[in-house]
Amino acid sequence: MKTVARAAATFFFVLLFPTLAGAAGFDASALSPLWGVPFAGILLSLALMPLLAPSFWHHHYGKVAAAWALAFLVPFGVAYGAPFAGEQLLHALVGEYIPFVVLLTALYTVAGGIHIRGNLHGAPGLNTGILGIGALLASLMGTTGASMLLIRPLIRANDNRRHRVHVVVFFIFIVSNVGGSLTPLGDPPLFLGFLQGVEFFWTLRNILPDTLFVVGLLLVVFYLMDRHYYRKEGVLPADPTPDTPGIGFDGARNFWLLGAIVALVLMSGVWKSPVSFEIHGTHVGLPGLVRDLGLVGVTLLSLAITPRKVHADNRFSWAPMAEVAKLFAGIFLTIIPVIAMLRAGEQGPFGAVVSAVTRADGQPDPAMYFWATGVLSAFLDNAPTYLVFFNTAGGNAQTLMTTHADTLAAISAGAVFMGACTYIGNAPNMMVKAIADERGMGMPGFFGYMAWSGGILLPLFILTTLIFFR
Repeated sequence: MKTVARAAATFFFVLLFPTLAGAAGFDASALSPLWGVPFAGILLSLALMPLLAPSFWHHHYGKVAAAWALAFLVPFGVAYGAPFAGEQLLHALVGEYIPFVVLLTALYTVAGGIHIRGNLHGAPGLNTGILGIGALLASLMGTTGASMLLIRPLIRANDNRRHRVHVVVFFIFIVSNVGGSLTPLGDPPLFLGFLQGVEFFWTLRNILPDTLFVVGLLLVVFYLMDRHYYRKEGVLPADPTPDTPGIGFDGARNFWLLGAIVALVLMSGVWKSPVSFEIHGTHVGLPGLVRDLGLVGVTLLSLAITPRKVHADNRFSWAPMAEVAKLFAGIFLTIIPVIAMLRAGEQGPFGAVVSAVTRADGQPDPAMYFWATGVLSAFLDNAPTYLVFFNTAGGNAQTLMTTHADTLAAISAGAVFMGACTYIGNAPNMMVKAIADERGMGMPGFFGYMAWSGGILLPLFILTTLIFFR
């Protein structure tokens, strides 16, 4: 048995490490595709385990993420040396993960410190207006922030409606996803692009028409559907939420902190400083350091100035943020070899993927990038999917913003738009569903939601392809 086990281990080791390059570096084109297994494993765990083993996942998702991270780091350290593996680990954490989580935490905290009080009445015009406002806010305060700010008052406004599931479904489409496509603040994939060198206002300049087209049609479809249900079924005899003299904001001082978040992120993209610090091979620029420290300060200040009653009224807790932080720690680590292999191009292990999104003349195909990025964003997670295809397209921000601007626009739109196709495509989707379920909205299950998105979003995305990415 020991001989068989030793032979099997040797066979696996040869498959995984066809060429050992030592601590000096590695040749990504010579890597085995098996290095992508931990990355695929953590994303599939995120997609399937909440459905197949919800209790286990709820209690142990952090351990699952850590296990997949170790499944990459330990063999990588053995193959290329602990110092080189440590450099890659630090680069992923310091260069990408920490700024990513710091921004999300600031947005989540500040939005959770604002409570919209009062009772509205969910007529079609009002609901459509709230969705439109949410689409605008999503690019200013993030899809997470806008969703957490508006979903509770929207549910209260419609708690006397007989048919209201569609209201939350369209909220996920518009506010939790498509509306966040115009700035790096809007959606995690775009912030990752910003960290890679994409200019702050690049998406606003390049996919504004696409966004207006998709959001506009969704609002029209929603209004017609909501008006139909409103006229057909009416409202309940008694409104569960009592009327109030007016609408107001508790914790409104947090709006100033939202402005501070916008200013800090914008500053880090505009300010060019020669001052930088090196942490074991990872360069940390002074603007990025000031941004992240400022965001931490904003988070702490929000917690200090927000009354406890506001957090209680919003049912604020750290559980959703903790889940995002733990899962993305594993994702940012396991994606290291995948990005390296994609950057190797058609000669690398993932040459077939690169070929599928490349035209016969060698140029990238924007339509294929839109759908490839979008489909994986829907079923996995749109932030790492964006990063994968950003690197598949070459990974050079300056080239992608100019020569291949259509390709970067397709990647950006695909990641943000199609994150709405399933509950697991974007973090706010699950947060909104959980809040709606808690309030007795009767939200559809995983496949029921996909029936909604398939019938409404897919035809719309086909039109988007024909108009913008041909």
